[in-house]
Amino acid sequence: MAMYLIGDLQGCDSALEQLTRLIDFSPSRDTLYLLGDLVNRGPESADVLRRLMRYGASARCLLGNHDLHLLAVSYGVRKPGKKDTLSDLLQADDAPALLHWLHHQKLALLEKVGDTELLMVHAGVLPAWTATKTIALATEVESALQGPDASGFFHQMYGNGPDTWDDGLQGAGRLRVIVNALTRLRYCTPEGTMEFAHSGGLTEAPEGYVPWFDTPNRQTAGDVVAFGHWSTLGWLNRPDAFALDSGCVWGGCLSALRVAPAVSGGLDTELLQVKCAQSQAPGD
Repeated sequence: MAMYLIGDLQGCDSALEQLTRLIDFSPSRDTLYLLGDLVNRGPESADVLRRLMRYGASARCLLGNHDLHLLAVSYGVRKPGKKDTLSDLLQADDAPALLHWLHHQKLALLEKVGDTELLMVHAGVLPAWTATKTIALATEVESALQGPDASGFFHQMYGNGPDTWDDGLQGAGRLRVIVNALTRLRYCTPEGTMEFAHSGGLTEAPEGYVPWFDTPNRQTAGDVVAFGHWSTLGWLNRPDAFALDSGCVWGGCLSALRVAPAVSGGLDTELLQVKCAQSQAPGD
């Protein structure tokens, strides 16, 4: 039985097929953890969702910003962007089933691997949040997303503010902060004020901001956090953080990280990658 963490697919089903062959994936034996952005920008978004649906409980998936965008478009809340590649999915005969399945995916996952707590999100975690609080806050968004007024949720989901977490936040502002942190975050101040205009690498943080995983006194520093979303960051392998968006859709790689308990404690890991065909030019 093996556990694999997989970075952003963005509609690249052919790459996922290659990767599953490389790791000799068996749905009856292994579990894939997809770290969000399952769809969009690549050519095979519908095929990605169909494949993951077939895998059943052996594919545990997170929602990324592109996945939420697809759902918002399906509700008529947003119009497709000129670089979106969602029309085939939205027009497919099985679109209602695919979208229903996507609606019921998670915003965060927490797994115990040996003696290690492994927290999985698409983008980031604010410094004031513990792993268990992150899961609780993600559940608030999931409840709104799956509730009777999902359209209302999407109408109020967009925007950069509030840009700082406060336990007293309520309503749409509270949910928006949670969504932005879990699906869009790269940089924040040491106090946790988020910034969304920049998407460069570690050395390109805007003045006064740091990568979210470098904030001092981060409450998840004692855990391991795995995330995607940040293709310009590339593969990051630290004792407390794994970054797995290796730019598949831009002609980079699709990455899988095999994770298992180490005999001496902590995690035993192995990175496996397949080279991807370029679907869009970097920067698009």
